[in-house]
Amino acid sequence: MFLFRQPAAAQHNDTSAMLAVNFKTTEKTVYHKALAEYIASSYAEPPEAYRDDLRVLDELREAATAALDANTSVLKRNIRYYGQLAFILSKFPADVNTRFTWYNSFTPDSETSSQDLYFERASVLFNVGAVYSQLGCRESHGDKDSLNRAFNYFQQAAGVFGHLQQKIVGECRTQLTTDMSTYMLATLENLMLCQAQECVWHRSVLTRMKDVNIARIATHVAELYEQTTQTASQGSLASTIPNGWIDHLKVKGLYFRAEAQLRKSMDCLANTQYGEEVARLQAAQEYCSQINELVVYDQRWSKLLRAAVLEMVKSQAELVSSNRTRAEHDNDVIYLDTVPAVPSLADISPYKLAQSKVPEVIENPGKFLGSEELGPPLFKGLVPFVIHQAASLYEDRKDQLVNKDLITALDELTADCESVLNSLNLPHALEAIQKPIGLPPNILIGADEIRSEGGYIGIKRLLDTALASNAHATELLATAEKALSDEAREDTQVRQSTTKDVERLESADLTNKFRAEIAKYRDVLQRARESDATIKAQVDTWSKFFALLGSPRDEIERQVPSTTANPITDPQHSQIVGRLQQYMDEVTLMKRERAKSMDKLKRVATEDDITPALNEEMQRLAAMSATPILQFELHQFEDLFAQKLDKYMTWRKYIDEEREAQTELLDSIREANQAFLVARSNHPLLQQREKALSNLESATKRYREASFNLHDGARFYASLEAELQKLKTGCVDFAMARHLEALELLGLSHGETPADLAQTPEHIGSASAQQQPPPNLVWDPSMPLKYRSPK
Repeated sequence: MFLFRQPAAAQHNDTSAMLAVNFKTTEKTVYHKALAEYIASSYAEPPEAYRDDLRVLDELREAATAALDANTSVLKRNIRYYGQLAFILSKFPADVNTRFTWYNSFTPDSETSSQDLYFERASVLFNVGAVYSQLGCRESHGDKDSLNRAFNYFQQAAGVFGHLQQKIVGECRTQLTTDMSTYMLATLENLMLCQAQECVWHRSVLTRMKDVNIARIATHVAELYEQTTQTASQGSLASTIPNGWIDHLKVKGLYFRAEAQLRKSMDCLANTQYGEEVARLQAAQEYCSQINELVVYDQRWSKLLRAAVLEMVKSQAELVSSNRTRAEHDNDVIYLDTVPAVPSLADISPYKLAQSKVPEVIENPGKFLGSEELGPPLFKGLVPFVIHQAASLYEDRKDQLVNKDLITALDELTADCESVLNSLNLPHALEAIQKPIGLPPNILIGADEIRSEGGYIGIKRLLDTALASNAHATELLATAEKALSDEAREDTQVRQSTTKDVERLESADLTNKFRAEIAKYRDVLQRARESDATIKAQVDTWSKFFALLGSPRDEIERQVPSTTANPITDPQHSQIVGRLQQYMDEVTLMKRERAKSMDKLKRVATEDDITPALNEEMQRLAAMSATPILQFELHQFEDLFAQKLDKYMTWRKYIDEEREAQTELLDSIREANQAFLVARSNHPLLQQREKALSNLESATKRYREASFNLHDGARFYASLEAELQKLKTGCVDFAMARHLEALELLGLSHGETPADLAQTPEHIGSASAQQQPPPNLVWDPSMPLKYRSPK
């Protein structure tokens, strides 16, 4: 097996004063065979349909794991492969019978081998972090732009290692090498933050920032190096990470403690704080002395530390020593300022700028699928059949709960409210009092809408179109079914016409899919006919009112009784009408708020897509299985269904509250209406006017309902006819192909058709007469027809 391994020495730059993470190396692995077998055994689709996806996946892995180097091309290839792995894990279980072998980044002789896609994804992400770290070290660090690039690279490296520790390795189902342990990843994240903050320090020195700010930046660099030293010393890491790393961390921590004191002393000098300047330099020289003791008295340190680091330490020690000598002399001779004790010096507050930044393409790769970064998602159309079934079952249950139970309950509450108001002839009785002549605005607006849509003639035309569309769709379905019936009869005749064994599949084995589609559409058309009949009955019932509402306004007003009789003389009239109107306003507000709540519920239900949760549940169940060949059953998702549907239970409480509030309000309306009836008893024409206005308002609502349903039906029939035309074409093409095959089996040409085969399937297009389905495959209308050559 070919190895993609590289010498560790080639993976980083030893001349840098910063540390880079080596790549993890791997052995060559291919997905094609294992994934093809899994698709064939666990999915309801042929693996040949995903030949290109399998090839591309193998190419992505090879491109990501071969020829590793610190450049942006390697970074892009690894990110692309990582993103596709994240998506593929939503399509396949982690164990797909493909073995991945990866070697420890720091001890290349140590390896882990596992059939775990999560392990593969984690290893690839580790290399993404490694590339970022190496790109940061490869920068020259000699100018502002270079330092800015290095700063960003190190922050992204820290983000990747942190994301790997917090989100990724926990999902792995295998024992990991120590380079991906929790302590190691925390150490690597902290190290990258150290070096990012160190870039900030370099930039502050380069741009001549104020000494006090440089001191604060250096303080945080020191804190980060000390924290990293602590995490690197946990457990077995001290013996795992590369030789010299802990030494490097300790020296860097002391170096930046000295640097912070040195820069603070310069700030003291600028501010004439000569005694504190001396104390700060004493503190700085103490740190330099600690470094010197480590390096001079332990030769191992000088051998393991990089030359660039030793040079930094040497230059700093010389500068601190010369500054202290000068400061002490000046203070002793000139300033005579009190020198505070070093322990009494105020701490230098850190200036924190570096932080872990996870690249968005790593944190949320799904957003980048289909983009240039990750490319089109592989196996996009691959979903286990049971997931389709489970999603459909959940949608049915959700529909039952939301639309049949909750929405219906709210609709019934509103209907009950309208029924009570209609029985009291409200609000029409109030409108008749408040406006004894003319028409209310809601009826005028409704009449204008109906007139713009053609009135009764317009709605009748839509209804006739719907009935004609249903008839045409029924005819298409009948043609498709007749073609299959004719073919089945012919198949029987062929078998009875020869004594030889007929080497072809029976019709029933080939037409199951067609017949299932026909049965499905037959049910659809039956339901559509029932809906059309309901709408027709509604149109017929209200036809007189539809015709009136389609008339000019003056004609409608002429048909509605009006009165200019004297107003009610009861002195309590205004109070009675006002109270009843107040209750009616409360009804209007209640209905409006209820409609908003129903819209919100419908929106929640529409946005409630269980598919991602089903895929996660599938992954969880796959992890519990002892074999990669998995068979899922619908009952395995019952707990998930219950969990997802539980969020709708709060709506039951809302319905109970609405019911209680509505009952109380209607009781108040009944009481107020009784007083209102007494007050209006002296107006005999009002009841006729109220009834007329009530009928016109009801007719307006019925017209809108019928118009909406018929327009929706027109769109439905347009889509349905296209699907049925495709089904009919598939059926008749199949029947013609089988007819020609029958002639071939009998050794006849088309012109020699015997009498018992003379009745070929009707309405068969000649364009399909040159093809037949493969004899050993179940017919699929999406596959091209192929025929055998005559024997």
